[in-house]
Amino acid sequence: MKSPDYIYKHFRPLLAKNLRNSLAQRISEQFPRMGGNRIVEACADLVLEVVWAHLQPAEHLAPGQILWLAIDQDDPPRRYRRTEQTRLIPVILTLSAPEDVKARIARKSPKERTLQKALRMSCEAHEQGGLLSNCDLAELLNTRDNYIAKLIAAHERTHGELIPRRATLHDVGTGLTHKGVICRKRYLEGKEPDQIARETHHSLQAVDYYLAQFDRVRACFRLGMSPQQTAHILQCGLSLVSQYAEIHRHLEGKADD
Repeated sequence: MKSPDYIYKHFRPLLAKNLRNSLAQRISEQFPRMGGNRIVEACADLVLEVVWAHLQPAEHLAPGQILWLAIDQDDPPRRYRRTEQTRLIPVILTLSAPEDVKARIARKSPKERTLQKALRMSCEAHEQGGLLSNCDLAELLNTRDNYIAKLIAAHERTHGELIPRRATLHDVGTGLTHKGVICRKRYLEGKEPDQIARETHHSLQAVDYYLAQFDRVRACFRLGMSPQQTAHILQCGLSLVSQYAEIHRHLEGKADD
């Protein structure tokens, strides 16, 4: 007969003293009708997955960097859904870098320095799978969100590029820069949709959608329809038609130059 393993018997309970089991116990206690042990333990695992994803060891942050929560770029907005119901992703942003100090020493204006930081942090968040809003950048840089929006929009118009942020990739806000850049690249520069998608940080489906919308609005205008008639025929908002009308006028003017 095998003798009992008293060491195993006495010390095995120590293995159960962990955060996962503590979470499972609390979930089972607070939500007794949730289910059996397997369901409760699965819920504990999901909680831990979120917790560990939002914690970054200090050694992962370099001097001048911070940890920030951005909107997951794969979770676009839906009607009636609030930020609390949207997936968040932790990103590491460089709030102060050597080039910022050099810009100050070089007597660059506060406007130039703010733009430099906003562009850098927007791209950093995007590379990590997140998107910053104008309000995120305003809070980080201690300024107004409409000021940030104007700075970045002016930069995008001047350089003909899109900065990856929520206003452009998730189509949140009233700006039309991303639609205008996409249409310009297609109809003035003659680029294919797949190349446009890469250059504007959009999916190919999104690029095709914007181009198709623009084509429909432009066709209505060429038939002599008013913006109100166009919105009614296409079953879209008048503000959207006005945005595409502005893009149409801009492209027509560029084509005549």
